[in-house]
Amino acid sequence: MKVNTRPGPTRRLFLTLGAALPFPALAQSAPAEVVERFHAALIELMRNARSLGTRGRFERLRPAMEAAFDLPAMTRIAVGPPWSRMGREEQAALVQAFSDWSVATYANRFNGYSGESFTTSGETTLQSGDRLVRTSLNRVSDAPVQLNYLLRGGPGGWRIVDVYLTGTISELASRRSEFAGVLQSGGAERLAAELRRRTADLLGG
Repeated sequence: MKVNTRPGPTRRLFLTLGAALPFPALAQSAPAEVVERFHAALIELMRNARSLGTRGRFERLRPAMEAAFDLPAMTRIAVGPPWSRMGREEQAALVQAFSDWSVATYANRFNGYSGESFTTSGETTLQSGDRLVRTSLNRVSDAPVQLNYLLRGGPGGWRIVDVYLTGTISELASRRSEFAGVLQSGGAERLAAELRRRTADLLGG
């Protein structure tokens, strides 16, 4: 598996095949439960990574990510201010391209299993009302990787809107900086095309 990067009781998440409940139940779950069920889906994916292949992992992971993540909101946040100047068709194309790329990124990254597990170490309510769920990815022969999830409540329940790598690095802040130049030079159409190209590369063409 490729990974590029406390207060409160610590809960060890023992994840096995079939640990995840049906994904629609995520919408009614507490923030930590949303994250833990997504982690369960990841562990199951990792255990079956070789037999599934990259495209198989992509298809298997899509419903889990669509249930746990607010991908349209994440697209809007990653694009930033230019979003409000785009037409609905441009926005829809970007949401689709960003969502596909996000799923493909996870499918490419979690490509094997070597005894990894996830631990949830706490949850904090922020002034905005959002929740921050603190977790770590435990690796057998390497140091744990801290992964914090920002969740926002909505009509469908709590869903992830950002991931903080090593605990502090906002994934969407990095994306916004990365996307800014593409948007400036080619607008929404070019960014959507670039994301589709990246997705194809991750899935092997």
